[in-house]
Amino acid sequence: MENLKGKKVAILVADGFEQVELTEPKKALEQAGARTEIVSPAQGKVKGWEMTDWGQELPVDVPLDRANADDYDALLLPGGVMNPDKLRTNPKAQRFIRSFFQEGKPVAAICHGPWTLIDAGVIRGRKVTSYESIQIDLKNAGAQWVDQEVVVDDNLVTSRKPDDIPAFNREMVRLFARREVGTAR
Repeated sequence: MENLKGKKVAILVADGFEQVELTEPKKALEQAGARTEIVSPAQGKVKGWEMTDWGQELPVDVPLDRANADDYDALLLPGGVMNPDKLRTNPKAQRFIRSFFQEGKPVAAICHGPWTLIDAGVIRGRKVTSYESIQIDLKNAGAQWVDQEVVVDDNLVTSRKPDDIPAFNREMVRLFARREVGTAR
């Protein structure tokens, strides 16, 4: 198991994130020694989605208004349909995401999570995967979309769906462990 001791990971979500795409990667990061914080435009708590209905509410550790990418070593972007759809139209979320790419910090996005990368302007030229229904959006934004359970492209790891979480977690932890802060693409 890779060692993430001393690393701090932001998990950016809005209401409607796919619950298992937050809870399972968060657990994997913490088991590897990372400290995680939920960052959200939601106030106090953020509500998950559990496949077909609302899921748990989780506490927001850092409101997006006060979040600074400089305080984190890596970023996790869970999916769900509502969550990234809200984040991709939020200018503060876009600036937060873009900051990780500008600094060469590692980013992990699963399912519909890569949608936010389009609006952040960081997807062009990247090899990625995602939930199948957003592949055309990613291709139109200049990404090379492939149908694989997990794809690693430099400082970005992407995955398709909840079934792929074991592979996603393995590659996310591996990427987060080997990337040093500030190593540019």
